[in-house]
Amino acid sequence: MAATALTERYAANLQGVLSCFDRIIVTGTPPGTCYAGGTTSFLYQQGIRIFDNAQFAEPLRERIRARAVEVCAAAGIEIEHVSKSHIRKEGLVARVLRARGYAPGLVHVISAMEGCPS
Repeated sequence: MAATALTERYAANLQGVLSCFDRIIVTGTPPGTCYAGGTTSFLYQQGIRIFDNAQFAEPLRERIRARAVEVCAAAGIEIEHVSKSHIRKEGLVARVLRARGYAPGLVHVISAMEGCPS
């Protein structure tokens, strides 16, 4: 019997494939808008005033948050918000793994607001 990749064997059960070892870090730095001039240019092209950026981004942020909540609910886990920078996220995940075991699947979702120097 020829060896097949897991992604081929379980293709009907997969919704996507991520290439990372142990975590996904989603940051708020989309290409093209990761600097003031890029953001201003993007908003201008969309017909949005720079001061209306927060109102523009709010529905997008809420869609991302709602989808994360759905995925977590389906996996039976809660999103943990971490507000202190000295807390090691690896330690939080290790605690969850000790409690749930090392079975495949979504392990833990951490929400954190990263500091910005500007």
